[in-house]
Amino acid sequence: MTRMQAAVLTAPKTMETTSAAAPEPGPGELRIRLEGCGVCASNVEPFEGQPWSTFPSEPGAMGHEGWGVIDAVGPDVTAFAVGDRVAALSGKSFAEYDVARADQTVKLPSELAGKPFPGEPLGCAFNIFRRADIRAGQTVAIIGIGFLGAVLTRLATEAGARVIAISRRDFTLDLARSYGAAETIPMHDHWAIIERVKELTGGALCERVIEAVGKQWPLDLATAIVGFGGKLVVAGYHQDGPRQVNMQEWNWKGIDVINAHERDPAVNLRGLQEAVDAVASGRLDPSPLYSHHYPLDRLGEALEATRDKPAGFVKALIDY
Repeated sequence: MTRMQAAVLTAPKTMETTSAAAPEPGPGELRIRLEGCGVCASNVEPFEGQPWSTFPSEPGAMGHEGWGVIDAVGPDVTAFAVGDRVAALSGKSFAEYDVARADQTVKLPSELAGKPFPGEPLGCAFNIFRRADIRAGQTVAIIGIGFLGAVLTRLATEAGARVIAISRRDFTLDLARSYGAAETIPMHDHWAIIERVKELTGGALCERVIEAVGKQWPLDLATAIVGFGGKLVVAGYHQDGPRQVNMQEWNWKGIDVINAHERDPAVNLRGLQEAVDAVASGRLDPSPLYSHHYPLDRLGEALEATRDKPAGFVKALIDY
């Protein structure tokens, strides 16, 4: 039996590393010897504990941004072989091994050899971009420039849109400019931001607004700066409680509101494949966004950094 090191959440804000049996692939599944796993902002609330949380967690739980090399395949797997380097959509990748469905896995081409590839968030960005229906000549505001906001800035700019990046850290505004943002606005004063967007758009506001923070105020701000008949795209992961919306303004403006999180496995796989193709071809370079690296036994620190965002922080990767 193969053994592995795996992270286990033993109590709120308490992550421990333990030895566990590596999972075995079943029919249609494959096992990946992981090279790394990204840390997602959605990990923070479970790490801190939620009313429905139970402890200890399963080994590797919460990790869903893994990549690595296949070391075993289950019955009925024909499209993959031991030794293939892959990114997968799986759920227990804060460990040295994880099992994924073959139909939720994409091969990584030679152009990506030796490079980290947290596939799930990259695929998520491509799916959000598709749902946003961004077209050349539009003005697109992106609220919140972290990993997701930066990738979306690049994709929207590449599509011919003028991007207004709105973020609270000067560092991330610089990052947005490097990824193609035409304008940047510090996210400090609600009314000042609205007035600045009006100035930049001749009062028309934005055809598209992507909210990529996951908090109440950015959602309110998105409502205020989307123009008549525009689209408000919710990319932020709102999981810390109910939200209020200004339905009067939504009605008056006649906007479309798009919840851009995908749950259809086929759609998620499509986004992952598009991301692999874009990075492999050089269309998108996410490497500047991998700002912090940690070993598995410092996963708790990585989660705290994801929450607190120290200077220069964009995204943490766990390296195995």
